[in-house]
Amino acid sequence: MRPPQGSGHEAGAGSSPESAESALLGPSAPREARVLAIANQKGGVGKTTTAVNLGAALAEAGWRVLVVDLDPQGNATIGLGLDRQKLEVSLYEVLTQGLPVEECLQDGRVGGLKVAPATLDLVGAEIELVPAMSRELRLRRALEPVLPQFDFVLADCPPSLGLLTVNGLAAAGEVLVPIQCEYYALEGVEQLLQVIRLVKTQINPHLRVSAIVLTMYDARTKLAEQVAADVRSHFGGTVCRTIVPRTVRLSEAPSFGQPITVFDPASRGAIAYRELAKEVAGVAP
Repeated sequence: MRPPQGSGHEAGAGSSPESAESALLGPSAPREARVLAIANQKGGVGKTTTAVNLGAALAEAGWRVLVVDLDPQGNATIGLGLDRQKLEVSLYEVLTQGLPVEECLQDGRVGGLKVAPATLDLVGAEIELVPAMSRELRLRRALEPVLPQFDFVLADCPPSLGLLTVNGLAAAGEVLVPIQCEYYALEGVEQLLQVIRLVKTQINPHLRVSAIVLTMYDARTKLAEQVAADVRSHFGGTVCRTIVPRTVRLSEAPSFGQPITVFDPASRGAIAYRELAKEVAGVAP
């Protein structure tokens, strides 16, 4: 089963907002696999939660998925059941030493899901790559040989706009931006969009913001409802219809090294990420 080439999710079918961001919004160019960078420089917005659980939900639906952990904290690696202390090869060796990415791939907790894991060594990668030739393209070139093996590649970017995030954006055709439904939700998003514009202009002309996902939604509060309305007003049809709720089970799942679809398949979080997977894959009802 292959993803619809060159298509975004169904949520992107609406009219684009008349704003400076409009040129960045829309479907990606055709690729062997749809490569999505999951990015937001603001921490604690659900990037890793989305990378892990969206990846697991896509794999559960039959897609071939690779989760690339670009964050030195390695939370996506841990959340998919891998012990960083026992890893002999990680994304660090791929980016800094040119090791084939196939040598670091590990099985996730769902059939059809692979992980390119991170270790704390990635902290030094940004410094080591500074004098390197084509340092922004290390991840893209590493992934090229394996793209035919996957339908989706999800790159979990760190909460910064450094070289690791730029590598994720340079390798991707699309950007998925999680935004939490809390005060200051849009804080820093404009800086992220500026970086995306730079990468699009200088490195990766096919890059588009194809999905904005509202996360940590607490239906009991008026604030969450207002933030969701503000984000939809600002970004229009690029905002996914599916909203990820704030739930205890989503918070607990990583400590067991499992995505929510495995940890608690019937929970609200699992249902939300399954619906988001349908939307991102372009098969939303």
